[in-house]
Amino acid sequence: MLLSVALAGAAHGVGPDQLEQREISLLKNTMEQLDPLIEQRKKTGTAPLVTFEELYVPLTPEQVAFMEAVRRLDPVQFEGSSRAKLPPPSPREQFVLLDTQVILRDGKETHLDPQYLPLPAHEAYRRMMAAMEQELGKRLLVESGYRSPAYQLYLFLFYLPKHGYSVRETNRFVALPGFSEHGSPQRQAIDFVTPHGINGEDRPEEFEELQEYGWLLRRAPEFGFFLSYPRGGPSAYEPWHWHFESASKEGAR
Repeated sequence: MLLSVALAGAAHGVGPDQLEQREISLLKNTMEQLDPLIEQRKKTGTAPLVTFEELYVPLTPEQVAFMEAVRRLDPVQFEGSSRAKLPPPSPREQFVLLDTQVILRDGKETHLDPQYLPLPAHEAYRRMMAAMEQELGKRLLVESGYRSPAYQLYLFLFYLPKHGYSVRETNRFVALPGFSEHGSPQRQAIDFVTPHGINGEDRPEEFEELQEYGWLLRRAPEFGFFLSYPRGGPSAYEPWHWHFESASKEGAR
């Protein structure tokens, strides 16, 4: 199952839930080649826009085959997975660059990595934050916006070791390419963070306790934003992760 299905006929195979040792070694070697590329793209602020063609440049044919095998996985194979295939971005999609966001981290000002939002999602986010600021005197920043399918693939592989090399478990926290709201402008995801660096990733309750979170629950649907992964669902609870529905009342404006 899982990668063993995708890699049928190749020299790789895994158990139903976890990479085998030879796959782990291949993953490590692949990431050693990809990490410098991604770090360079981060420096230029273009990591979220990387393409598969660019991602595969430093890889051997075996490593590319491994990447393609992971790319072809379908979460429907994973018992309990609720992730569905999402529409890819249009080649004509217009993105807005957010590259001046600053948070306080450990008492020091820290610039967030540049982020991109599709134009309709950015306009709705801008209006929503104006309303929040008027009502609460607070606003939320975009810690993660659009991610290309290729960048999503890199992130999935990056987080595999953190989840015991389990494809199934990693999928609960990081979607496979083609199944992530971060890569689908029609259902564009935003991971929010406060100006003081609270994002809830280490302790979701910390974000859940925010006044801003309560405001989102009450008002965000007015602007076309909806909580993606509520408590008790098959995916991990993420109070900071909201998606914009371009077909909603707000998105139709």
